[in-house]
This record gives sequence, C-alpha cells and structure tokens, in this order.
Amino acid sequence: MIGKWLVLAFAALCWIGAAEAKPLSVVATFTVLADMATQIGGPDVEVRSLVGPNGDIHAYEPTPDDARALAEADLVLVNGLHLEGWIDRLVTVSGYKRKIVVASEGIKLRSFAGEAGSEAPVVDPHAWNSAANGAIYAANIARALAAADAEHAAGYRDRAERYAGELRELDAWARRVISAIPRAKRKIITSHDALGYLADAYAIEVHAPIGFSTTSEASAGEIAALIQQIRREHIKAVFIENASDPRLVEQIARETGATLGGTLYPEALSEQGGPAPTYVQMFRHNIETIRAGMQQN
Repeated sequence: MIGKWLVLAFAALCWIGAAEAKPLSVVATFTVLADMATQIGGPDVEVRSLVGPNGDIHAYEPTPDDARALAEADLVLVNGLHLEGWIDRLVTVSGYKRKIVVASEGIKLRSFAGEAGSEAPVVDPHAWNSAANGAIYAANIARALAAADAEHAAGYRDRAERYAGELRELDAWARRVISAIPRAKRKIITSHDALGYLADAYAIEVHAPIGFSTTSEASAGEIAALIQQIRREHIKAVFIENASDPRLVEQIARETGATLGGTLYPEALSEQGGPAPTYVQMFRHNIETIRAGMQQN
C-alpha cells in the first residue's frame, strides 16, 4: 500500500513539474529574427519581437515595456552589424545579463570604404535578404536555443534542419525565377539600400536614393543623379517599402514616368493576414513582386 502511494506521489510531482515548466523566453530585436526563432523553437519557446510588424528598425525608440521584456528574457537575439543602434542602451537599462546572440555571425559581409579619414569600413547589415544567408541565421539561432535549453536541443536541431532545407530550396527557386529575366531588365529602384545581399545573390541591379539606414537623407544632387540614371537606362520598376516613408520614391516615379511596382518587405514582416507574415513568405513575396516589376522594363 505504501508503495502505491509513493508511486502516486511521484507521478503527482512529475505532473506538477511539467505544468510549471515554462517555454524558453526569447526576445528578438525585429520580426525577421522573431519568426526564425518561432519556426525553430516551436512549442518550446515564447518569442517577442521588440520592433513589431511593419516597423522601422533603424528609427525605433525602445519603450519601458521593452526593458521589462529583456529583464525577464532567457535569450536575446540581435542581427548585429550596427543595425540596432539602440540595443546597447536598452540592455544597460534593462539590466539583462544573459546571452546576447548575434544571428548574422558567419555571414560573408558586404562592406564598403567609410568616409574620408575613417579606417572603419561601412557594413551592410541587411544580410537576411539572401535566402542562403537566412539558412546561416537559422543555424545560429538553433545553436543558441539548444545551448540555452539543453532539454529540448534535439527538437531545435530537427526543426532547424528542416527549416534550413526549406530556405535552401527557396534560394534555388529565386535563382531560377530571376535568371529567366533578361539581364538588361534586372534593374529596380527601392526606398533605401536594404536589398544589396539580394541583389548580389540573384544578379539584380538595385538603386536607392537613401543609404543603409532610413534615418539618413539623400541630397538634392544625389536624387537628381538617380533621376537622370532612371531616364537614361529606362528603368521602369520602382518600389516602396512597408517600413519606410514612400513620398520620396513616389516623387521619383512621378518625375521619371516609372511605374510603382508594389510594396517590398525588406526589413519588417507584415501583420498576420498580410502578404509577408513570415520570413519565407516575405522572401517569396519580394522576389515575385520584383520579378513582375522587372518584366515591365
């Protein structure tokens, strides 16, 4: 009889422990990383994105709620490469002391000479806009989740392997889609310089009036030069971005007679129900929208 009660008591303790177990609390700086962590983490993680859908990560202003989220997090995911200029201040304010994972680690970077007198190169932070790079992000995130939560490491690795395979297939699909467009037509205009990795990976020529950050400004001379180039090369595909002010691109389209080819999602996912609620859907939407625009050239 005593043995029976011991078995029942042990079973009750196990049930209570399972009921009290909480998913790994993960905070990501923006929606692309948050979605990747969700795909890989599955039911074993609870993910929060600091910058929400359609949000501008460059101009983001953290809130007190963000500081509280970091203070309670088990793991923080950042892109790095100076994308999140506000993250160090937020970490300090929150008192967060655990692991900060740079998801872009191991990426072959696009970098350019800095301003005159500066030895530091300027690095393009938008590395996820190549699907092959997305697979590298996924591997980094999976390793971080497994290290933070060894009990569910096998699940993280299995989901990451399937997800990375999906991204590699997506990369191959994008290459086929774009290669079917004559090279002379592979020219587009976007709001700011966020698609450099996509351009390099899929042999597209991308121009933008604004540099890597939406907080920078284009000079009148730079805008005039871009307008002249559009006219000279008969570029017809101009796109706005979901997280950027569309007015400058709309002005350029009006002055050149170019056609607005739709909205791209280079830095932020859409809300659920929109055209780009996940990284895979975002990437596919961007490629399909760009293809349709280039066919007008």
